[in-house]
Amino acid sequence: MFKDRFDKICWTLLSIALVSLLAVIMTGSRNQDGKPGGGLGKALERQMAYRARVELINKLYGPVETLHKAGNKQEALLKLDELIRAYPGEAHGHILQGQILHEMGGLDEAISSFVEGVKLNGDYVDNKSPLSRRTEIQSLVDEGAKSTGARAAANPDNRSIAAAMRKINYLKSRLAGGCE
Repeated sequence: MFKDRFDKICWTLLSIALVSLLAVIMTGSRNQDGKPGGGLGKALERQMAYRARVELINKLYGPVETLHKAGNKQEALLKLDELIRAYPGEAHGHILQGQILHEMGGLDEAISSFVEGVKLNGDYVDNKSPLSRRTEIQSLVDEGAKSTGARAAANPDNRSIAAAMRKINYLKSRLAGGCE
């Protein structure tokens, strides 16, 4: 096995490489804090962050929900406008705005709001999400496709109707499982 000097050097280098590899593997499975890292810890962190986000949404948009349930839809929309300006990357405001506008009879505006919300966060079309508004979006798409489709057939050159149909089709594709 150790016949000459070359063999001894090769075996020494191989053992150094193995020791180094083990050291890298052992230190690679730890976080910066020195705690063991793992997939379970990261999954737990993601779940906790998601729950915290849901709680924040409920806290921020709770007054709007209260106004909406009390029947003060105009005040709820004004409060939503403030929140949408304060948190432009948050989708929940757009979803609530779409819901209220749909109840008030503003179908095209409601569709636009839902599209903005779904573009910002696709959890609203996911059945498994606590934020899911899939049934509301589905009913809006069905109603919008029926009424806007009839208007598009009557006025095929109208660009605003064509834009509304594109938004409805976008929501249909997201409901069917498509992505952006």
